[in-house]
Amino acid sequence: MEFTDILKKIEKPGRYIGGEYNLPDMTKPAAVRACLCFPETYEIGMSNMGLAVLYSALNAQPDIVAERCFAPWTDFADVIRENNIPLMSVETKKPLKDFDVLGFSVQHELIYTNILYMLDLAHIPFLATERDETYPIIIGGGPCCVNPMPYAAFLDAVLIGEGEEAIVEFSTLYARHKKIGFKKADFLKDAQKITGFFVPSLTTEETVVKKCHVADFNACIPPLKPLVPNIEIVHDRAVVELYRGCRSGCRFCQAAFFYRPIRERKKDTVKEILFSLMRNTGFDEITLASLSTSDYTCLRELMNEIRPEAEKRRISLSLPSLRLDSFFAEYTDSSRKSSLTFAPEAGTQRLRDVINKNISDENITTAISSAFKSGYRSVKLYFMIGLPTETEEDLSGIVEIVKKIRALYREIHHNNCLTVTVSTSVFIPKPLTPFQRERMISAEEAASKQAYLKNALKTLKGVHYSYHAAESSRLECVMARGGGELSAVIKKAYSLGCFFDAWSERFDAQKWAQAFEESGLDFNSYLEEIPKSKKLPWSFIDFSIRPEYLEHEREKAYNAEVTPGCFENCNYCGSDCSY
Repeated sequence: MEFTDILKKIEKPGRYIGGEYNLPDMTKPAAVRACLCFPETYEIGMSNMGLAVLYSALNAQPDIVAERCFAPWTDFADVIRENNIPLMSVETKKPLKDFDVLGFSVQHELIYTNILYMLDLAHIPFLATERDETYPIIIGGGPCCVNPMPYAAFLDAVLIGEGEEAIVEFSTLYARHKKIGFKKADFLKDAQKITGFFVPSLTTEETVVKKCHVADFNACIPPLKPLVPNIEIVHDRAVVELYRGCRSGCRFCQAAFFYRPIRERKKDTVKEILFSLMRNTGFDEITLASLSTSDYTCLRELMNEIRPEAEKRRISLSLPSLRLDSFFAEYTDSSRKSSLTFAPEAGTQRLRDVINKNISDENITTAISSAFKSGYRSVKLYFMIGLPTETEEDLSGIVEIVKKIRALYREIHHNNCLTVTVSTSVFIPKPLTPFQRERMISAEEAASKQAYLKNALKTLKGVHYSYHAAESSRLECVMARGGGELSAVIKKAYSLGCFFDAWSERFDAQKWAQAFEESGLDFNSYLEEIPKSKKLPWSFIDFSIRPEYLEHEREKAYNAEVTPGCFENCNYCGSDCSY
């Protein structure tokens, strides 16, 4: 069957045709041909900044060509299965099994079965032990490398940390081994010597893997000519990182600790990147992204200097992740007063101190008032339920915040035209956080809390409430904190039809329960509090964060003691932020 015939049988062929604007040269001679595999749909993968950065870094090398492959939707998968066609790359339609290296981007725990889905469609065995020299070297990386153990059996190596420099070193090493006669075992022995690379087959009790990071972030230039997608994607805009790391240290936030040390790009470097994106793409919006954008030290000056050019080109500048204690309305686009999003996370000051959110009721009032005076009529608020030490008073505090916001709006505008959207997620204790050993609340507890908020908020005009399903959050927790034994569960779940588990219409809790039962593992045991005496599956990784620091932060949480952000003074977490 010709590829064009496949496209006639499916929806959204734009996901698979390739040929995007700014496409690198795919025909250049190359010692290494790699394919970056994103285990989600095109619309989600093309919105991912990490994928764009790695793609650009590899294709900038003279002897490396990198292509892409996304998890195809079921209609495309059905057609290629029926015709025995292996899964192929977007750019040249080359079968995945014919590449030298496949790199999987593991962004969250609910896509583990999608890795198997893509390998299955590519006619590649799941387990690394089942693959001989004729198959590509398969590696993984991304946020879920904090604990790679549940999926490590499927990969030859895992890159732990930031990848744009290490992945080039890895590919260059592959080229050297290929030149002298490639032997998989010899290559992996050398690969594990690269900082950040974990090779499961070579692991011993003494293994320690040090997380890698980009030391000079200012000199690390992102793609200046990023691919412009063929179809509308989830985040249909260009993105530039202002800095990496986070100064705040919220105790529930894995990224706040994983991406330390804090490294900023210089203002002039950011300007150069921004102006290049304006020239080289057709996007009408550019996002200035970081874990907490308003903590960028040069933000005011930067906005003042780039706004005239943006307005001239009719490009909107988006600033997500604005902290409530550092929000100013002039940061936002005056032409798009649609909605602002804030994340108080907890309903009372006490609980915000427990999680080290470091914002006050006054911060909330000041920020919201500033937004309303600037013309905003819609506010989105994000909270978590099931946080450690949470009480009924903390839940009712969420309702009180909403009431206070409505009163502020009436005071300023003398009408009731405000729309408030309240969203809650269920707290998940994640590795590399002070709360990594906490228990997670049961599905029944989550349902009770959600029902309370639903009933309390439905009486308030203009207020809408949504919440994240507890069952999928609980699976996320299990996969985040489990060990290598979970690879059998993942295989079993996939055989039962579990993939695209992050899509609510496809998630099947009963099939996952069956997979655990048939694998002889107790699902609920992974959700209980982990004793201090128990070794954590990810303890072999040196994240540069002292375990003692995380334990001390947990103790402070139970005393509702806050730790100041890393703005001027060092809190001695173990990561060198040069303070």
